Amino acid sequence: MKRIPENKAREERIANEVTVDAYGSEEVMVGWLTYLQDNLACPFDAECIEEMEVSPLRKGEKVTVLELIDADENLGGDFFVRIEWMGRKMGVPLTQLKPLKGDKETKQAIEDWQYWKARGYQF
Repeated sequence: MKRIPENKAREERIANEVTVDAYGSEEVMVGWLTYLQDNLACPFDAECIEEMEVSPLRKGEKVTVLELIDADENLGGDFFVRIEWMGRKMGVPLTQLKPLKGDKETKQAIEDWQYWKARGYQF
């Protein structure tokens, strides 16, 4: 994922809503999980914006996001979502997707997560 410049408003929102009172990597992960669970309105349609080795999706392919996958199954410092694609259901990284339709909160939560990852932050 390409590194992006700092966005002060987004940094402040993440600090105040996601990682507030988080001490250590597990608490940061729980903060993100809670934020995403509270703000993703599933199902929603999305488009692949980046190809990744851990996913069969190609850039531009459209999927339906069904749900956020339990944190215990989120490996490699990313959150995975269960999608429906080509008649199958599977997990793919949330950083790989851009919502096509969905509410403002869903879009903002995904953009916040992608921003955080693109800035090089980790659990």
